[in-house]
Amino acid sequence: MTMTEVIRSRRSVRTFSGEPLREQDKQKIMAFAETAENPYHLPIVWRLLDKKETGLSSPVIVGEDAFLAGTMRREPHAEEAFGYSFERIVLFAESLGIGTTWIAGTMDRSAFEKAVSLAEGDVMPCVSPLGYPAQKMSLRESVMRRGVRADSRLGFSELFFSGSFDQPLTPDEAGQWQPALQAVRLAPSAVNKQPWRAVVCGDRVHFYEKQSKARGSGEWDIQRVDLGIALCHFALAAGECRLPVSFRLEDPGLPAPANTVYIATYAAE
Repeated sequence: MTMTEVIRSRRSVRTFSGEPLREQDKQKIMAFAETAENPYHLPIVWRLLDKKETGLSSPVIVGEDAFLAGTMRREPHAEEAFGYSFERIVLFAESLGIGTTWIAGTMDRSAFEKAVSLAEGDVMPCVSPLGYPAQKMSLRESVMRRGVRADSRLGFSELFFSGSFDQPLTPDEAGQWQPALQAVRLAPSAVNKQPWRAVVCGDRVHFYEKQSKARGSGEWDIQRVDLGIALCHFALAAGECRLPVSFRLEDPGLPAPANTVYIATYAAE
């Protein structure tokens, strides 16, 4: 499958078959993880945690074999960098037929942090179970998906704008950016908040975070992890369309709605 097809086909999996991961699949995932860079060039240490060896679990997951976890230093843009790199691994796992789902709140965080020997000053934003999807979802998973409307997305013109936030962008008007923006629209996010917004200004696409009260507190913002996922989808889809883009931190200073903050820019080269 192409990367765009992988993005379209992937869904969060919470019901697994219970079949152990094949050793070759474990090796492929960890080898790929070592190459999963991010545009912020922040290093992340990846760990594959065996469920039986560690006793780790999540109350919303059934039949998983292992968990993928990543740790990194707490510093500016750590959330976006983590979201970007982790999503690259998630999509690679999907291409192998391995199910995943992002977990941040529905886990015993202290147990997972102990399992990765989390150092002072480091963070472990999210983890994902790994396993082969069951043929049928559990009742609990079906209820959860309905609760967050997992299969629905905001309209294209609710997320993307032309020149300013005053002018919604239609798919037909998006031109060369349409495939990449459609890939952004399909990105997963915490409780399906879809916090990304983007303003197209000619050869540049400026990304913003639409903040909500559920984004986190203190120094950590889980929605910025979601923005990292969105940036990953945009870059992968643009590359697949042979549209060379460069990543930049150049706030254009556009007037933005309340609680909407600049994140990053991609520019056509």
